[in-house]
Amino acid sequence: MTMKIEVSLTPALYPFRTITSHHATVAIDLLRATTAVCAAFQAGCDAIVPLDTLDGIERYRRSGYAIAAERGGSKVGNAEYGNSPTEYLRHDLHGVRLAYSTTNGTVSILRSADAGLSLVGSFANLTALTERLRREAVDTVLLCSGWKNDFCLEDTLVAGAIIERLADVAEPHGDAARMAVALWQVAKEDPYAYCQTASHVHRLERLGAADDIRFAFRRDTCPVVPTLKDGLLTL
Repeated sequence: MTMKIEVSLTPALYPFRTITSHHATVAIDLLRATTAVCAAFQAGCDAIVPLDTLDGIERYRRSGYAIAAERGGSKVGNAEYGNSPTEYLRHDLHGVRLAYSTTNGTVSILRSADAGLSLVGSFANLTALTERLRREAVDTVLLCSGWKNDFCLEDTLVAGAIIERLADVAEPHGDAARMAVALWQVAKEDPYAYCQTASHVHRLERLGAADDIRFAFRRDTCPVVPTLKDGLLTL
């Protein structure tokens, strides 16, 4: 049976997806949360609790978690870590558990929790992720985080790349999925260059995150597949 892959272009559209029976959902926030989550696990992190607000985050600190928090692209003042994948890869995170809250990405990760299988995706884990989806062989929704419920070009390119990788076993379901594939066909030779005019790229460049942007567009740098279960991301 051919898998169906649907794309939700923003979290606001996710409740209106047409794939609602048993399925996988992949949360995508290329710049930067899902790339950073993959990087943290690549650096040895034990587990991550995604949080959609900062309310109550300090109680996790009291329980032994390190705090990772970002708003508007900048690290929250009292957090040990922000939302930078290159920062995580500079640390040895073995034995570390993170309480993690970001502007967009953790909202999407938590939104995906009602799926039978909830995964985290980016270019950093593209091959590992698509191999996992191939093994699972279930209909899939690719949930693009965007920016404050607005469309982001770079997340849609990741969705298009995932669909292309699975083209022999899956078909795009709906116009958003077909659009994602069409954009990826145009951009795939150099997606970093294609996104130079993207609004979120400009936003992060102004904040001095050029290294993170370049890293996020590299493929298969962190071959892990973080999975959400019972409110906890693990491998």
